[in-house]
Amino acid sequence: MFVVIEMVDTVRTPPWQFQQKLNDAIAEQLNKKLANKVVYNVGLCICLYDITKLEDSFIFPGDGASHTKVHFRYVVFRPFLDEILVGKIKGCSQEGVYVTLGFFDDILIPPESLQQPAKFDDSEQVWVWEYETEEGAHDLYMDQGEDVRFRVVDEAFIDTSPSGPLSSEASPDEKKEAPYTLIASIIEPGLGLQSWWTNH
Repeated sequence: MFVVIEMVDTVRTPPWQFQQKLNDAIAEQLNKKLANKVVYNVGLCICLYDITKLEDSFIFPGDGASHTKVHFRYVVFRPFLDEILVGKIKGCSQEGVYVTLGFFDDILIPPESLQQPAKFDDSEQVWVWEYETEEGAHDLYMDQGEDVRFRVVDEAFIDTSPSGPLSSEASPDEKKEAPYTLIASIIEPGLGLQSWWTNH
């Protein structure tokens, strides 16, 4: 679920941080820049793991800050494909079931990846697994807040960096796309709501 990634960046340290140790000032700047941000094709950055190498610092004319090329390792959230995780159902729509891990919300289980046969209950706004038994079908609801075990089957990165001024056609209220999304599945035995698989 979490990996340590090697990265290189040039860190600007403002003059008022010169009283700190260089490592501490750079660690603070790196966390300010990267923590809780998605880096394209890397994942969701969590926190600095360590600094492996500091190159020489430079002060440029007209800027009192120091600029240091830093080699460091960062803890990143990026589950591997086929990893099984447990989250909570955040909500349901026709597009599928949305799951949250508490610190990461962009997980979608599409309708074709739910336990089958499944249907969407418009009145309750939940997905329902029509579980077949000898006595007939039982409706098992996927309610908000329930713990759900799922398999990661795909990931999608979208470059959300600004591309220029808004055009006249673009609506400022347009829904923002998530920079990093996980696609999940619960179509196997043992996956889905944990309450479905407990022994009573």
